[in-house]
Amino acid sequence: MKRSGARQEGESASQLISKRVAELGDWRGETLGRIRALIQEADPDILEEWKWRGTPVWSHNGIVCTGETYKNVVKMTFAKGASLKDPSRLFNASLDGNARRAIDIREGEKIDAPALKALIRTAVALNVSSRKSASPSDQGA
Repeated sequence: MKRSGARQEGESASQLISKRVAELGDWRGETLGRIRALIQEADPDILEEWKWRGTPVWSHNGIVCTGETYKNVVKMTFAKGASLKDPSRLFNASLDGNARRAIDIREGEKIDAPALKALIRTAVALNVSSRKSASPSDQGA
């Protein structure tokens, strides 16, 4: 990870995400940390952000995905998931939305690292191609 976005109380987004992983102290923290590592392996230029009062967000020319933690799942929500090919069928939640798709990871579930990294790279490529096709006046926003 080369950069870190939004700061809160002097801490960078990367520091806040690391803190969240440590605070969880259970399988959810381990899973969020593993997901984070896979995201960074898939795209070393990914930007870590901290949004919406405590949601880890990974962006590259727009939001790629979020990493939310709940009691029974760690959820990766892909902002443009409905537009992504998912040959490994990783998406298992939010399948009826217009744009987003999610992956719910439950305790004890194994993460298909190669498939997840491929999906992340596909999401980044979609963001990059969408940004290139946008008009120059849209790119400043």
